[in-house]
Amino acid sequence: MIPTTLPGQYGTFRCPGSQEVTVQDPCRAREVLGIVGDKWALLIVRMLKDEPLRFTELKRAIDGISQRMLTVTLRDLERDGILTRTVRNVMPPHVSYELTAMGRSLREATAPLLEWSITHLPHIDAARTAYDNR
Repeated sequence: MIPTTLPGQYGTFRCPGSQEVTVQDPCRAREVLGIVGDKWALLIVRMLKDEPLRFTELKRAIDGISQRMLTVTLRDLERDGILTRTVRNVMPPHVSYELTAMGRSLREATAPLLEWSITHLPHIDAARTAYDNR
């Protein structure tokens, strides 16, 4: 349990009933949560689980993503070290994307969330329908 701190306050704190906890700037965690909470990023990470894929393969596999959003998300994931971009100098150029070790660990960490989403989607749809019909 991380104790409540004042904005900008970080260091080592004593948590009731547990050991001391050292907290880096807690606001930095939001950066990582931004990746984990981004639906397109998670879907891209999921699609890259087995093998490297080309841009067009990713675009076809992820329903509803625009070309621009795919480009932006791939660049962000590359910048964050989640995936690598490989360009082969052939005509036309062959660009593929592959998860890094950190990307694979993100995939493992988020796989249960994605599975939960798939399992509970019918229940969520039913709850939304019931709510909207009130």
